[in-house]
Amino acid sequence: MAYASQSGRARTSSSGPQAHAICDRCGFRYNHVDLQWQYDWRGAALQNIRILVCNSCLDVPQTQLRAIVVPADPVPIMQARTQNFADAETDYQTVTAPPIIDPTTGIPIPVNVTLITQDGQNLVTQQVGPPLGLTQGAIMPLVGKEHFSVKLNPLSVSAIGTDQISVTFSSAHGLVTNAQISVDGLSNPEACGFYSITVTTATAFTYQTNKIIPAASLLTATTNMVTALVGLPYGFTQIPQTGI
Repeated sequence: MAYASQSGRARTSSSGPQAHAICDRCGFRYNHVDLQWQYDWRGAALQNIRILVCNSCLDVPQTQLRAIVVPADPVPIMQARTQNFADAETDYQTVTAPPIIDPTTGIPIPVNVTLITQDGQNLVTQQVGPPLGLTQGAIMPLVGKEHFSVKLNPLSVSAIGTDQISVTFSSAHGLVTNAQISVDGLSNPEACGFYSITVTTATAFTYQTNKIIPAASLLTATTNMVTALVGLPYGFTQIPQTGI
């Protein structure tokens, strides 16, 4: 009569006996010498997780558990010589006059003339003027302790017949000269956009447009005025409103 083997998948020999053991994963009986320790990644090294398994149950260590070893930062060099970026970015337009000949050496000396604008600014090659193509919600970062995209609630926004717009508040606005604002929803769209302000009192400031705005009250029910921060051309402290 047939009967089930009690040795499972282990080998039994009277001349060369070997111990039997149970695989910790599948539960089948094997010879103990045929079982292997299961290793897996722990940090940056393989660690024995103390599981004896048969060949069928042995897993390849999961590499996703392996720690990423970041290489050390490069050692800084002594006496580094960096570029003077302030001078390198200064790009003034110049005109070249006929060279002057040094009477002693006979070497020509080129003459460069720096062009100056009416307000005393050096003429730059990059285009300047009111920022175009920006939206109020697109350039409002958080920088340090300064919060931008803070809504302002003006009591009045008035044009006085020049390029100056006057803004008043019922309480202190908390801004300083050269702070930037974004304005939208005024009755005259020529007064909307991004501007640097000039504080006149604790509850009022002005900003300059690039158009002559007829005298009128510009505040509407849809006016939206918020603090802003946009880039400035090199050497400027305010958002320029007139192209040079």
